[in-house]
Amino acid sequence: MQRPRKTHARGRLTPGELAEAVVLADVSLALTVVGQVVPLGGALLVAAVVPLAVVAARHRLRAVITGAIAAAAVGFLVIGTAAFTTMGACAALGALVGAAERRSWSRASTMFVGLATLWPAASVIALVAMGAFTNLRKLTLDQIRNGWLGLFHLVRNLGLVRLARPGEKFVVWVVRDWWLSVPLTLFLLIWFGIWLAHGLSTPALQRVRSAFGNAIVDEGVPDRVDEDLAAPEPLPVALRGVRYRYPNARGDALVDVTLEVSPNELVAIVGANGSGKSTLASVLAGRRLPASGELERPGPVGLGHVGGTAIVFQRPEAQVLGVRVRDDVVWGLPHPERIDVEASLDRVGLRALADRETSTLSGGELQRLAIAAALARHPKLLISDESTAMVDATGRARIVALLDELAHSDGLGVVHVTHRAAEAAAADRTIALAGGRVVDAPVLLRPDEPAKPSELRPAVRIGGPLITLERVGHIYSRKTPWANRALAEVDLTIRTGEAIVVVGHNGSGKSTLAWILAGLLAPSEGIALLEGKPIVGQVGRIGLSFQHARLQLLRPTVLDEVRTAGGVDDAAARAALAAVGLDPRQFGTRRIDELSGGQMRRVVLAGVLAAQPRALVLDEPFAGLDASGRAELDTVLTELRHRRDIALVIVSHDRDLPVGLVDRVVELEAGRIARDDPLEDAVPEAQP
Repeated sequence: MQRPRKTHARGRLTPGELAEAVVLADVSLALTVVGQVVPLGGALLVAAVVPLAVVAARHRLRAVITGAIAAAAVGFLVIGTAAFTTMGACAALGALVGAAERRSWSRASTMFVGLATLWPAASVIALVAMGAFTNLRKLTLDQIRNGWLGLFHLVRNLGLVRLARPGEKFVVWVVRDWWLSVPLTLFLLIWFGIWLAHGLSTPALQRVRSAFGNAIVDEGVPDRVDEDLAAPEPLPVALRGVRYRYPNARGDALVDVTLEVSPNELVAIVGANGSGKSTLASVLAGRRLPASGELERPGPVGLGHVGGTAIVFQRPEAQVLGVRVRDDVVWGLPHPERIDVEASLDRVGLRALADRETSTLSGGELQRLAIAAALARHPKLLISDESTAMVDATGRARIVALLDELAHSDGLGVVHVTHRAAEAAAADRTIALAGGRVVDAPVLLRPDEPAKPSELRPAVRIGGPLITLERVGHIYSRKTPWANRALAEVDLTIRTGEAIVVVGHNGSGKSTLAWILAGLLAPSEGIALLEGKPIVGQVGRIGLSFQHARLQLLRPTVLDEVRTAGGVDDAAARAALAAVGLDPRQFGTRRIDELSGGQMRRVVLAGVLAAQPRALVLDEPFAGLDASGRAELDTVLTELRHRRDIALVIVSHDRDLPVGLVDRVVELEAGRIARDDPLEDAVPEAQP
């Protein structure tokens, strides 16, 4: 039986490595370009090391080199040859700091290794260049002499002759004995650069380590299976007394977990938010290594390999990389021509969208595409981490049926993380987690039937028209061969204090409508008004909460986030936190990455509310929350309606919202309003 161990990648870069390296190198390039043109931009040049240090900490050296070369080629078109020198320096320092983080070197060790490797090479290159190119040497030395002598001339005019005289003599020595002064100068610059780069990069690298833990991020997917690489055999897998703790965490995320997963079975993992479900899924997938305990399987986990392990995440945009749907299905596979793309798409109901751009897909369609890409690898172990969270009721039923078919007809081992009772009931067995432990007691699952109406909610006073949409339509990629209509002839009026839910199947136009209502997207047709004026010109007066709250949180701590998002002072930020049910004394200094999903959503709400909006647009606010988290968010939104007379628009893929929260149901179908009824007149949506 094979125990988990960290492997080193072979072969060319994987698509994931390449994509991350190029994107982060472009961030370094952007900082470099800005640093070249703004006053005192040197600080940005040093900060440009940080993204490449992250690449080096997570991937192979060749990923840093590839990203830096790609960014330098683009930068050459903007700032000329300076792009090559600055990106080269950033890549060298980033590779050093990233490698030091991976090996847990101290700052002193990092500086010693850096000076021993970088300084001799830099000195030789500089001396050879200045010796071979006379004009370059003369120009460089003239710039040094004129600049520093001018400075000391100013010092002399200020009456500081005793300070100016030795300075002028030093400049003369630097220019005359350049073969000695250049290496000494480079020594000091490299020493200071390593010291500063290490200090700037360490906090970012610690956050990356906290987010990914001991993830095996450098396990490549070679074009072919090398003779010395065993074929993937991820099943059966057994965990015995497994513990896992995230770096800098106060406690274990998993505690003494013992379980087995075999072929031909569908296993559901359930539990409240923060119970350790996703951590357990990552351990089973080989993305995280247990801190203690045993994890045994017959062979390599083969994450991403054909015939190995495939994982589908709750956020599909993190793993959809292709430009077109059919391209994404085979992205990263060694022999894409051998894959029956249409068959993979047909199993998830996307065959008709094979030639669509992935950027035009809804959240649910992206989720099904991620599943199709996983199936194209013919895995033996498939892990679904809340893959139904962003899918409508019809899509959920289809995915659950597909997971059952994969387990019992195709012989896969399937692990499905879920909050839904009906989905857990469809599994062969259920593993319940609480506080990172496997428990026998029932856990709180998301109900599959709407709760009974509460008679205790006081009526909300509804005012006059606030938001008006008249014949609104929107076409993505308009006037191109890839044009895609998302909305057509939408007429909608929302009143002050009113709460509506916008429902519809995936791809019906819900998210597009949300962006238009928030003023972040101008409609292609018709008009969208807030109090009689175009919404587009009033960004911020209607607050928007994204589907995935983490993407909207940009600051490291809770209070910083609310203060920045709302553009307010500490007092107003604390009041906004209190308004969403978060004690500012307890949560104000908490790091964002330490929060649960429900707490992240409330922090986003606090930042939006701090700006005093007239209305709130919430895109899938209840997706991925357990029953407890849904109840907490329901309470917060209900109290906001009563206290602030704020209009509320909830965009959802189904109607199983807390009863009494909304007044109207607006149903979209193929981008058009198919129904706009008071809640009591709306037809319930079928549950899976």
